[in-house]
Amino acid sequence: MSVPLLLTLLAGGATFIGAFLGILGQKPSPRALAFALGFAAGIMLLISLMEMLPAALSAEGMSSLLGYGMFIVGLLGYFALDRLLPHQHPQDLMSGKSPRNLRRTAMLLTLGISLHNFPEGIATFVTASSDLELGLGIALAVAIHNIPEGLAVAGPMYAATGSKKKALFWAGLSGMAEIAGGIFAFLLLGPWLSPMIMGAVMAAVAGIMVALSVDELMPLARDIAPDVNPSYGVLSGMTVMGLSLTLLESAGMGG
Repeated sequence: MSVPLLLTLLAGGATFIGAFLGILGQKPSPRALAFALGFAAGIMLLISLMEMLPAALSAEGMSSLLGYGMFIVGLLGYFALDRLLPHQHPQDLMSGKSPRNLRRTAMLLTLGISLHNFPEGIATFVTASSDLELGLGIALAVAIHNIPEGLAVAGPMYAATGSKKKALFWAGLSGMAEIAGGIFAFLLLGPWLSPMIMGAVMAAVAGIMVALSVDELMPLARDIAPDVNPSYGVLSGMTVMGLSLTLLESAGMGG
């Protein structure tokens, strides 16, 4: 099995950590959850704008018009799917709901999270195929925010049905979408991954990840803990990722 595919599997599998927390009832504090979401957003923003997009623009045969165009396609594509498909966000669960409504909400939330996870799976695989160091960073960011996503699905589903198996199943389903994205990229994109196609996909994925960070992770961090500024997590994520990239590069492992 290729290392990029393995990283995608591990990142998607992190959803189960959150799912187990959800059925055990050992929820992390809202402050810790908000910081983790901001931290993941910071990692994603830094990698997308400072690493993936420049790497895409400098790919062999890539024009600036195509590179930035694919970035915009990723941004707009994320928002188009987000608006067109019926789903709910984790923050929609913050209000109290009856068990009957809670089950429906958790199922819609699974659809919404799966929608976000599929391109993340592609992102992890494509990025790691091009640059293993960046792929590790993407996998880390994805794994961090998959934990609260698994928690967001499993907790309400367990509360609604009383079944730990159902809670784990629905939370696992959202994580499987991530793995499916990686397998999709491995099977379909693998044979045709020329530098230009890789660059175009990376630019589009960078757009998706910027939109995900700004539209989903940061607002969710604010909703979970209104008294905590999500910028602290974002800036910490950027700082840690920037320092780790610098250290890897100075050690001769940089891409």
